[in-house]
Formats: sequence, structure tokens, C-alpha cells
Amino acid sequence: MWNSPLTLKKPYLCSLQAWRAEGLPLSTSSNEACKLYDAILTQYVKWRNDETLGGFEGCISAIQAADPNFVMGHVISTGLELVATTSSTRLDERLAGAVKQTVELANSQDISPRERLHVKAMELFSHGNFPKACDVWEDILVDHPTDLLALKFSHDAYFYMGAQTPMRDSVARVLPYWKPHMPLSSCLKGLYSFGLLETRFYDQAEKVAMEGLALTPDDAWSVHSVAHVCEMKAEVDKGLKFMEGREKDWQVSDVLASHNYWHWALYFIEKVKIIMSFASGSMLDTVDASSMLCRLEMEGVCVKDRWQELLQVTQPHTDDHVTLFNDLHFLMVSLGAKESRTSQRLLEGLQELAKEPGENQQHQLAGTVGVPMCQAMMEYNQGNYNQAVELLYPLRYRMVDIGGSDAQRDLFNQLLIHAAMKSENKHHQKLGRCLLVERDAVRPNSPLTHRLMQRARALHD
Repeated sequence: MWNSPLTLKKPYLCSLQAWRAEGLPLSTSSNEACKLYDAILTQYVKWRNDETLGGFEGCISAIQAADPNFVMGHVISTGLELVATTSSTRLDERLAGAVKQTVELANSQDISPRERLHVKAMELFSHGNFPKACDVWEDILVDHPTDLLALKFSHDAYFYMGAQTPMRDSVARVLPYWKPHMPLSSCLKGLYSFGLLETRFYDQAEKVAMEGLALTPDDAWSVHSVAHVCEMKAEVDKGLKFMEGREKDWQVSDVLASHNYWHWALYFIEKVKIIMSFASGSMLDTVDASSMLCRLEMEGVCVKDRWQELLQVTQPHTDDHVTLFNDLHFLMVSLGAKESRTSQRLLEGLQELAKEPGENQQHQLAGTVGVPMCQAMMEYNQGNYNQAVELLYPLRYRMVDIGGSDAQRDLFNQLLIHAAMKSENKHHQKLGRCLLVERDAVRPNSPLTHRLMQRARALHD
């Protein structure tokens, strides 16, 4: 049975009474369920399966046993599965049933208005209505600025939409209400820093992240934020030194560690030193591996066998269509593996959903952004570089809508540049050079940009 060390390790916001005292009462009579809710939330914020707390799976099993009817227990458990984007309620009956059960439980109980809003937001997110889900989480935060679950769920949803400014401001609005003595308060530094860097406030983002790390050296999200800053400013050597120097701190956050290694690997690609090692399992690791293989291939590295390995992971998700960002990465794997039937199936499935998207925000964007980006990748893969440019170039300022970070989406900027450079169309070739000049202005001293410039000159001079 659950033997909680939480009371010793983290006395604040654990018990039923403590949640109530903070103004965030939980509708359960089980003190144990409250501690487990806190344990799950803590691990979610820290990106870590903490075995001293029981890990995610252990805590989720235990919270259901402690109080099977605890609405917020269902909200956090099912919500975490939804934000992981590893399955779709369209296809996964068990997940759809979990959402339905949560709604039914909420309707049958006298729970607080805050908890009822949490259920509403989770249900909206499960339908793909990310904007309205965020609106509801923001409503919660207006009255309850220390509701960390609402803050973290909205942060993730904004990320999936590429909503950079709302992601930043959502944290900025609640920061004054968080006091230094509150556990996990330092983690808000990382959340805020990430919003700052995605809105190009790089120096401020680094400053805030380092403040967070001074308080909590093992805050992997603050490390991740600094890694982004070094990437976007092309401070390659600084990034390499930073990641290596803090590796022992951030690698304990197993949910994020592989992604941080991905950022570390980007610096090596800049310096033309190739490393390749990825954990598997989470969707974040899967899309990172897809992106890395594509980047390596553009650098001229043969990764044929790795595409085949990764296809085994991505192929079962071909029909999911949870986010456009995921879809585009699944497509690059099937294209790399020369699995044309899977590629076509993914494209046709997305086209079909775009016809009647309903309230699903990602499907609403599919017709105007997702589908043409998929088509551009397919044209590029077939050597039709002219057509790839014609499809991709008009979307360059809309790519943000697919979600992810600037660093992750940079892959598609690189793809456009490569297509323009390889195109037989003279205008496209000039465009490619213009895009490289533009890129150099944004992140000066990038070795990758300079290599591409040299390649463009070699091809067309």
C-alpha cells in the first residue's frame, strides 16, 4: 500500500487541510488522495518519475484506490494522458471513457466551481478545442493564481498551438501571487523564462532561468530554457559548456532528459559533430528523434536504417491526428523510410478531418496549414523542389500555428531553404539566399547558416 514520504519531504500543500488553507480545497474526504494529487502534480511540474513518491503510474493507481470518486484525481490523471498526445479520444475508447467518467462524476457531486471548471477545460481539450480549454484554465487562474495544475495545463496547450505571447503572459499574470516559501514556486521561473525566449526576449529569459536554477539546480525546465537561448543566439560553445556542466542535475528529470540531450545534440550538428542516442516512449522523444534524423539527413548523413527503426514507433500513430506538429513528424519518418502507403494514409486522413473539423482547433488548421505543409514535405522527398517551395514559402509566417518551439520549428525553415537552393527555378535560388541572409541577421555567427551560405554559392555561382 502507498507509504507516503510526502509529509516529510514536502509538508506544504499536501494534506486536505493544507489545500483548503491555500484556498484550493479538494472535494474528497481522503487525506491520502490529497497527498497523492500533490505527488502527481509535483512530478508533472518537475518532469520526473520520482520513485520516492511512487512515480507517475504508482501515484495514479494509488489515488484511484484512495478515493475512486475523487474528481480532481481523475482530472489530473486523465489530463496528463491527454496532454501527452500519445493517443486520441477519437480512436482510443478507454481514454474517451475516462473523460466521460470524469464528467459524469463531476455532475453527480457537489464540487467547487474551480473543480468544475477544471473538468470543463479537460473535456474541451479532449475534443481538440485547445483555445477554449485555455480560456477556462485562465478563468481559474484569475480567482486562483496559485492553481499550478491550471497554469501547467494551459502552458502545455499554448505550446501545442504555438501561442507564444499567451504562454508568456499567462505566467506573468500569476507570478506576484507566488511567494518564495511556496514549494515549486521556483519552477515558475522556468515556465516564465520559456515564454520570454519564445517571444525573443532572450537575455531576460536567460536571467530568469538562471534565477530559477540558483534556487533549484535540478530544475530541468529552466535548463531547457537556457539551452533554447543558446540555440537561438547561436552561442554554440556556451551551450555545450552549460549542458555538460549541469548534466548531473537535469538528467534525473527522466521525462525531459532525452529532449535536453536533443538540444545538446543540436549544438554538435552546428559544429558538424554527430551524436545519436535517444530514449523511447514519450511523444516528445519520438518527435525529437524524427527531427534529429531529418536534420542529419539534410547535413548529408546517411540515416536510412534509423528511419526504419523509428517507423515502428510512429506508424501506429498514423491515424491519431492529435496535433499537426506530431503529424508532420510522423510524416517525415514514413517519407524517410520510403513507406509511401503510410505517408499517403496520413495525408488523406488529415484532409478528411479538415473537411469537418468541428471544434477541434488542430483540424481547423489542417486545411490551410497542416495539409499544404505535408504536401510540401512529400514534394521535397520526391525531388520536386520547385513545388515544395511554392507550397512552403507562403506558410512561413503561419508555421508557428503548428505548435512547438522556435527551435523545433526551425527544421521547416531549413527545409524551405534547402528546397529553394535545390530548385531549378532561378527566382527560388535567389530566394534561398535571401532567407539565409535573413537567418544570419536573426542568429549571427551560426556555423550551420554559414555552411548553407557556402553551399548556395557553390551551387549557383
